[in-house]
Amino acid sequence: MIRLSVLFSAAFYLLAQPVLAEPSKPNIVFILADDLGWRDLSNEGSTFYESPNIDRIANEGMKFTRGYATCQVCSPSRASILTGKYPNNHGITTWIGDAAGEKWARNNRHDSHLPAEYERSLKASEVTLAEALKAAGYETFFAGKWHLGGAGSWPTDHGFSINKGGWDSGGPKGGYFAPYVNPNLEQGPDGESLTLRLGRETADFIESSKDKPFLAYLSFYTVHGPIQTTPELWEKYRDKAVESGLADERFKFDRRLPVRQVQDCPIMGGMIEAMDNAVGTVLAKLDELGLAENTIVCFTSDNGGVSSGDAFATSNLPLRGGKGRQWEGGIREPFYIKAPGVIGKPGEMNPVPVSGIDWYPTLLELAGVEIPKEQAVDGVSLVPLLKGEQIGDRPLFWHYPHYGNQGGEPSSIITKDDWKLIYYHEEGRNELYHLAADETESKDLATENPEKVKALRAELDQWLADTNAKFPQPDPDFDAEKRTARWNQIKTKGIEKLEATHRRYLDADYQPDKSWWGSKPMD
Repeated sequence: MIRLSVLFSAAFYLLAQPVLAEPSKPNIVFILADDLGWRDLSNEGSTFYESPNIDRIANEGMKFTRGYATCQVCSPSRASILTGKYPNNHGITTWIGDAAGEKWARNNRHDSHLPAEYERSLKASEVTLAEALKAAGYETFFAGKWHLGGAGSWPTDHGFSINKGGWDSGGPKGGYFAPYVNPNLEQGPDGESLTLRLGRETADFIESSKDKPFLAYLSFYTVHGPIQTTPELWEKYRDKAVESGLADERFKFDRRLPVRQVQDCPIMGGMIEAMDNAVGTVLAKLDELGLAENTIVCFTSDNGGVSSGDAFATSNLPLRGGKGRQWEGGIREPFYIKAPGVIGKPGEMNPVPVSGIDWYPTLLELAGVEIPKEQAVDGVSLVPLLKGEQIGDRPLFWHYPHYGNQGGEPSSIITKDDWKLIYYHEEGRNELYHLAADETESKDLATENPEKVKALRAELDQWLADTNAKFPQPDPDFDAEKRTARWNQIKTKGIEKLEATHRRYLDADYQPDKSWWGSKPMD
């Protein structure tokens, strides 16, 4: 028989041992830029733009050199990040507010097809990243651009407890300086910078939630049009462009619209620096509170840089195209994950192709949260890659049954094993590129590789069928002569006007719209 004294001693010993606290769940800061291209950061090779704070995320984390958005325009990509699904599966296949069907023909663009219909808001049935984390005990915060539906489908309807500035609009109504036109953002003093304000709001949330795990989702309106900056930043980047030697021509016509070939827009330079400063405010707050080592920080963009259409403000070279277009410039993005204690080699560049559908399963795994059973995600967790391991080979897909305001064409895409096939729905035509050998997508290999085209098309067609893809339909009133006349007008007078506008941005006495030029953003 064991003596009582022994039992008491054992019990006392167990009670005296320190109770090991459960490891705290990591905080998550997700930073999403709007219309920022793959080449729009200094760590991605730009010699014109300056982004030391964003670069820090890449340098202290893992940079994916083939990171992709799930669409060449914004709303679909944003919905994919929050749901883990391809646009076909959440139903938002173009930016919300875009015309579809017969309404598209009223634009007088004389396109041959009528774009497909699409969902106009994020479905309530989707279990978003915010909802999954909130159910696991996370505080959830959203700041900035939403563009995933109107009232009833705002951030607070999809898992975010706090919403600072997210609503229907896809751009900053009223511009980038207070007074704002935004029902979900308290008015700031005249001249306050919206971009810097969103950074401060995020930092304030982090401070107020420092004792609990949190998701801070900072979704900038920057660098979406209208392009606006301060006199000081305009002057800085104007001088930088002049010192580098001004280009005689900035635009080249590619298929349907002119495409910018040079990064020298001083307004865009100022916008990127302002966003970088706002990111710096958030990172500094994490450092100040001692939270950096337990916080995952992510950075990406929703589509390619605006080299065509909109403000025509940047160049994505050497990648072809930009926002709205089907080439790499329209879909390849900065894609950074800083996960302390998980990434073996901070600053490592990973060449594995990854997609916006992967954020959802990756962040839930890092947080120790199961993917909700009712949420059928298309993405895969990238945690093995962060740890220096591998994930299985897989194709990536895109489907855009619409026309981009930036010259994009209705198309479907598959990439696999460095091959990229683009199928054009207007003519039933294929383009084939080998990205490892031809990153610029300048040599179409479809004619000389019929078997590769056949195999990739079969896989693409099966995916389209499996996801119940919707397709554009021929316009019975299509007039090819009117379309050709429109393109010829753009090739001549259109480019002349663009060249003149962008030269004026660099004039020493340039005077833009007084509603923003006179603004004096707070430090």
